[in-house]
Amino acid sequence: MPVNFIYPDYEIIRNYDRCIVCRACQRQCANEAHEYLSDHNKMVCDDAKCVNCHRCVSLCPTRALKIMHSGNTYKDNFNWNGKTINELYRQASSGGVLLSSMGNPEPYPVYFDKILLNASQVTNPSIDPLREPMETKVFLGAKPQCIERDENGRIINNLPPQLSLSMPVMFSAMSYGSLSYNAHECLARAAEELDILYNTGEGGLHEDFYRYGKHTIVQVASGRFGVHPEYLNAGAAIEIKMGQGAKPGIGGHLPGTKIVGDISRTRMIPEGSDAISPAPHHDIYSIEDLRQLVYSLKEATDYKKPVIVKIAAVHNVAAIASGIARGGADIIGIDGFRGGTGAAPTRMRDHVGIPIELALASVDARLRDEGIRDSVSIIAGGSIRSSADIVKAIALGADCAYIGTAALLALGCHLCRSCHAGKCNWGIATQVPEIVKRLNPDIGYKRLVNLLTAWQHEIKEMLGGMGINSIEALKGNRLMLRGVGLNEKELAILGIKHAGE
Repeated sequence: MPVNFIYPDYEIIRNYDRCIVCRACQRQCANEAHEYLSDHNKMVCDDAKCVNCHRCVSLCPTRALKIMHSGNTYKDNFNWNGKTINELYRQASSGGVLLSSMGNPEPYPVYFDKILLNASQVTNPSIDPLREPMETKVFLGAKPQCIERDENGRIINNLPPQLSLSMPVMFSAMSYGSLSYNAHECLARAAEELDILYNTGEGGLHEDFYRYGKHTIVQVASGRFGVHPEYLNAGAAIEIKMGQGAKPGIGGHLPGTKIVGDISRTRMIPEGSDAISPAPHHDIYSIEDLRQLVYSLKEATDYKKPVIVKIAAVHNVAAIASGIARGGADIIGIDGFRGGTGAAPTRMRDHVGIPIELALASVDARLRDEGIRDSVSIIAGGSIRSSADIVKAIALGADCAYIGTAALLALGCHLCRSCHAGKCNWGIATQVPEIVKRLNPDIGYKRLVNLLTAWQHEIKEMLGGMGINSIEALKGNRLMLRGVGLNEKELAILGIKHAGE
């Protein structure tokens, strides 16, 4: 039998001169990486169990702990690196599919980091957002082709249902079950205070959160978990999830260990049963089928709510978006390949899909070329990390942005990328009651409010610096962008010029 010993990725370094054996690290680690030896009155570690969540480091009262990469390496080989060898060993031992959490960590280009914003100075002066009006409010939904007036010249309100946001950002789909009850409460309360929206994800809506309905997007995914008429009418909008950036072309899977109590009731499936959503919607195999579901949902909600269709960023995304726009959707959500997830096959997460920047630019250009850009709004998602990313996304053609991982980081996530294990030490991606309590909703929702309040101020500053006083004036305004370190093809797809031109 071969011995495929895999050395731990991380080492827990303990300074025994500082350690007071308070055992806080042991109590706080859901992975049981710390152990107390009573005979020796000493703490020891099992490095193999450490996921580098930094919970123990953050709460150690004497700063006695730090976590470092182990540094153990195989013989140098640029083709067969250590990560590749370890993954092969794991599959050879288990015969299973590798699972990963959160977004794609591989060193692909981040186009937002290679795009710069323009600034105004003299002939087109800048605007001071502290002293002059600056509009960050956006409305999402189909816009009428023309203004209609009655016989007295008054404007007739022919505007389809719209979503009103105080700023061009929303919390993206993260299901109850994948996230804890407390995490969902943080998102819902923050959305209400900020006057934006959060998304239920594909797990239904807990009965306690129906009161946040005006700030909720309810999702209909291929598994249809938790979907019923009351649910559809509870939210401000309905999102049909056709694809997800972290795992394009496949369905979802929430392990049965997370299907407990209220999650079982909310999803309307038995406790302990795996929630496996199929890759396709089994009633959608064409744009015509999608159109049928769009209008079925509109019919079920008396045409009072806009319908969003969420797709993953893939190679033919512009053509797909064109079909969706013609299929009656009011809003298109595009999710880039760096989007986060509670669990995805590693190979899908790291090798399938395209960057949101390229997908967004190509979709916006296609819809404008076809004269149907105003018939839908566009939401961009997939690793939106800062207010600058939002501003750049809007200039590339988005109406607003979805954020997911950034919101979880604000709640305390340390990107240990082990959400699928269900032992999130920060109380976010877990259903273990004792651990869920670690996330205080009264504190967590305020951190989200603080984050987006800060981003809103920064968005105003950047708009003012460009001499623009509204989000609408920035939308698709690629003259405000310049690229650095990009080749001609990349610049052409993005629709921007190189810096210096």
